[in-house]
Amino acid sequence: MISRREFLQASVAASALYGASGFGNWSKVAAQQALTQDDLLRFDTFGNVSLIHVTDIHAQLKPIWFREPEFNFGVGDVRGLPPHVTGQDFLNLYNLTPGSREAYALTYQDFVALGREYGKMGGLDRIATVVKAIRADRSDAILLDGGDTWHGSMSSYLSRGQDMVNLMNLLGTEAMTSHWEWTFGTDRVMELMEQLNFPFLGQNIFDAEWDEPYEDIPSYTFFDRGGVKVAVIGQAFPYTPIANPRWMFPEFSFGIRDERMQEMVDEVRADGADVVVVLSHNGFDVDRKMAGRVNGIDVILTGHTHDALPEPVLVGETLLIASGSHGKFVTRLDLDVRDGRMMGFRHKLIPIFSDVIAPDAEMAAAIEAERAPYKDQMEEVVGTSDSLLYRRGNFAGTWDNLICDAVMSERDVEIAMSPGVRWGASIMPGQDITREDIHNVTSMTYGQVYRTEMTGEFIHTILEDVADNLFNTDPYYQQGGDMVRLGGLGYAIDISKPIGERITGLTLLRTGEALDPARSYTVGGWASVNEGTEGPMIWDLVEAHIRKLGTVSAEPNGSVTVTGQ
Repeated sequence: MISRREFLQASVAASALYGASGFGNWSKVAAQQALTQDDLLRFDTFGNVSLIHVTDIHAQLKPIWFREPEFNFGVGDVRGLPPHVTGQDFLNLYNLTPGSREAYALTYQDFVALGREYGKMGGLDRIATVVKAIRADRSDAILLDGGDTWHGSMSSYLSRGQDMVNLMNLLGTEAMTSHWEWTFGTDRVMELMEQLNFPFLGQNIFDAEWDEPYEDIPSYTFFDRGGVKVAVIGQAFPYTPIANPRWMFPEFSFGIRDERMQEMVDEVRADGADVVVVLSHNGFDVDRKMAGRVNGIDVILTGHTHDALPEPVLVGETLLIASGSHGKFVTRLDLDVRDGRMMGFRHKLIPIFSDVIAPDAEMAAAIEAERAPYKDQMEEVVGTSDSLLYRRGNFAGTWDNLICDAVMSERDVEIAMSPGVRWGASIMPGQDITREDIHNVTSMTYGQVYRTEMTGEFIHTILEDVADNLFNTDPYYQQGGDMVRLGGLGYAIDISKPIGERITGLTLLRTGEALDPARSYTVGGWASVNEGTEGPMIWDLVEAHIRKLGTVSAEPNGSVTVTGQ
C-alpha cells in the first residue's frame, strides 16, 4: 500500500511534469515569444482547497527590474540544495531553457539583454489581476502574505506603512506575518494592525517582560473552505530584535520557538484542523530544519530569504513553498484534503510579467491615489546609470558598490560599510535614476550615516560575526541577511571554516597595505541598530553623490575572494 509520503513525492514529480517545473504549460509558448495572460494564469484546478501566497513585496507597487542572485552559497547539509543553486546550475536543475522568459525571471544570466526583451516584473495591480483570476476559478481561495510588506519604498516610508495597509486590504489579503514591519516602532505597528481587515499572526511573538505569548497578536487563525478546516499559524522573523533595532519595539521578543510551534500544531489539530499551514518569515533553511523537527505541518509558506523555486521542496511530509520577492511571483497551491489529511497537491509559481498581465483597474487607481501626495518628489530624476545596478548576492552587488562609494566620498572615510540586506530593485544601463529608485535600495526608519573610527582588529571581528550569521552550518544560528558590503577594503573568505577563521587577507584598497589590527581607521556606515545614531540619511547622501557625478557607473566588486564553497 502506498504511504502518504510516497503519495506526496509522486505529487512533487507530477508538479515537475506539469508544464515546465510547475510554471504551467506556457514554456513552449514563451520560447516562441507569444505568451498571453491566459497562458500565465491557466491552471488545472485540483482538490478542494486553494492557497495564494505572496511574500517580501517590500512595498513595491509598480513593476520593477529585479536581478536574481549570482551567488547563494549553502553550507553543511544544504550545500548545493535549492535554494542554494543559481545561474546555469539552476537552469539545469529545473530543466529550463536559457534565454527564455522563465530563465530571465529566475536567474541572473544575460539579465540586461533578456530584461530588454521581456520587460519589467511585478506591480501590485498585476498581482491583483492574478488574485482575481484565481478567485474567479476558486472563489474561496485563501490569500496569505508572508511579511516584509510595509517596508522598502519611499511612499511606504513617508506614509509610515499606510499605503501598504490600504492596498493589501483592497487586495483581499486574509492573514499576514511580519518582520520589517516592526521597524516602524511598536506604537505605529499597533495603529496599523487595528486597520487591517485580516489577522496579523505570530505564534513566536512574546511579551518581553512576562515571557509569554502577546495576547493581542494571534498565533493562528482558521478558515472553513471547500468542506475543509484550514489552520494557518504565523511565524514572524525570529531574529527581528537582533537584525533590527530592539529599542524600536522593546515590548516584544521573538525567537524560533519550535516547542511552542509543536504545541500550536497539536492545538489546532485537536480543534479539528484538517490541514495545517505555517505562514513563515523564518527563511528557507530555518523552515527546512523546522519542518524536520515539528510534526503535523502540511505546508510551510516560507519567506525572508527571497527565494523563488518553481517546485516545492518536500521535507518528510511537509511541503516548503518559496514565492520569491518584490512582487515578481504569486504562488497558487491547490490541495486535495480528505479524511483530515492532505493527500496531494498541484503547485504553480506564476511569474508576474508586467507586459503580459493587464493591470487591474481598481488596484491601479488605488495605487495612484496612494502615491499622489509624494509623486513629484519621488519621480524627480537625479542622475543616470551607465551600468546595471543590482543588489542580490551573498557578498555584493553594484548598487552596494555605488552606495559604499557615496559613503566614502560624502563622509570622507577610508572604509565604508553597507548592510547586507536583500531588498532593492535594479536599474538598467542607460536608465534615469529617480529619488524613488534610491529609496528602493535605502529606505528604512534608521538610515542615518554615521562616521566613526574602528581598529583593524574590531573590523575583523565584525566581519567574522557577520559571516557566521550567514555561513554557520546550523541554520538556527543564521541571524541576518547577506554579508556586509564594504568600500575601500578587500579580503578573502573561506566559508567552510568556523567562526574566527573565515576572514583573511584584509587589505586597505587605497594603499594596498594589510589592515593593521592596532591602527584606527575612519569608517562610515548606515543602518546601525544602536539608538541615537547621528548623521545624514543615506538616501540624501547617495542622491548628493549621484548629482555630483551626473552619470554613474558601478562594476562588480572584485575585492572579495571566496573559497570553500
